[in-house]
Amino acid sequence: MKHLFVLVAKGLFNFRHLHSSTWKNWLNQVGLQLAQNVQSIIQGAEKVPQKSELIHVDLFCGPGGFATGFEWAGFNTVLGMDIHEPSLKTFSENHKSAKIVLGDIRELSSRDLKSLVPKKIDVLSAGVPCEGFSMANRNRTKFTDERNFLFVEFLRMAEAIKPKVLLVENVANFARHDDGFFGKEVEAGMKELGYNTTSTVLNACDFGVPQRRRRVMFIGILPGYSFKWPTPTHGVGLGLKPFVTVGDALLGDLPELNSNEFSDEYLGPPTNEYQKFMRKGSKKLLNHQAPNHPKATIKRIADTKPGEPMYESYKQRIRLHKDNLSPTIVSGGIRPQFAYGHPTQPRGMSIRERARLMSFPDRYNFLGGIVQGRVQTGDAVPPLLALAVASSIRDALDKVTNPADSDLGSVHITSVAKKLKEEADVQLTLGFEESA
Repeated sequence: MKHLFVLVAKGLFNFRHLHSSTWKNWLNQVGLQLAQNVQSIIQGAEKVPQKSELIHVDLFCGPGGFATGFEWAGFNTVLGMDIHEPSLKTFSENHKSAKIVLGDIRELSSRDLKSLVPKKIDVLSAGVPCEGFSMANRNRTKFTDERNFLFVEFLRMAEAIKPKVLLVENVANFARHDDGFFGKEVEAGMKELGYNTTSTVLNACDFGVPQRRRRVMFIGILPGYSFKWPTPTHGVGLGLKPFVTVGDALLGDLPELNSNEFSDEYLGPPTNEYQKFMRKGSKKLLNHQAPNHPKATIKRIADTKPGEPMYESYKQRIRLHKDNLSPTIVSGGIRPQFAYGHPTQPRGMSIRERARLMSFPDRYNFLGGIVQGRVQTGDAVPPLLALAVASSIRDALDKVTNPADSDLGSVHITSVAKKLKEEADVQLTLGFEESA
């Protein structure tokens, strides 16, 4: 029997002193009973098993972008872990067969993780912060040093469950720091565990996401397998599909909204292939509520031409243009704001519209309200980008990939670090530094 698990991290959630009715109610809704032992794992509701033979575990899972893409590629995501409670609620709501772990990864023992997952794991993924990590600054104690950083914690879990593939994701600008120094460190950590490595930068728009969103990806794969990064499916060129635009994603089937209005009914049938894909399995419209703007903000958006900044001092906060790609969707910091204006309506975007620009399907229910929805959509991995990488991993594990075409040992982000730095310097002068 499969169960839902929650890890109670020291200092995070102590059930003996817990007074949050919201958290208690959520636990009750998913069938959990509050337990007395704060050092242990809490056991509860039965989960529905999946049929896929390939097993995926997602650390730092957020709301589930990696999990969605991997499931589209035929993987079974069996566990998601995150310290951010609202994101984990959304993950659990949409990945009902997966176990969940809420807490700080530094408080999770490798023994506990092994008890939660099958013996054979195919892929361990993580959108893990890596900037503080340096292989040169730790002793050689197989990743058990108490001073370790979060990427070392990822390696500690990898060493414990021994997956065939390691996948790490981060913002593209990570690749350009110190001419790719951190990239070398990440790959060094994977190599120390016996993995062959490759890394690159992928742009989500090249894989059907209606958004410019560059991400650095690291792969570690056990000897005996070949791996090749996915090639773009969208863009300008022979054999490529056109980029999916903001208008393709948002206009035609979603009802118009005034400030603070909500709708759970579609305006009409999907008007293009992207909308058809987004609406597959969706029974009603979810998360489509407009922000509650003051009149001054409504006027500011209305007076701004699509594609231009709404604020002189914040040039990255533009009103979207229906014929263009969206800039990178950001979470918005401590007090997330609406960031971008709708291309044809004088308001910011609903969470459903943000989700479409991220390629989350319409059936995906983001819990926690508008502010938390902004955080979750801004921090997630676009599922269509995850699908592209997951499909390449599946080809590698199925040994479909030709060894002569393998990128292992030959393609690394250090080779593009200089170019990324030059592009980032241009972005800074325009006020469009990529931060999500």
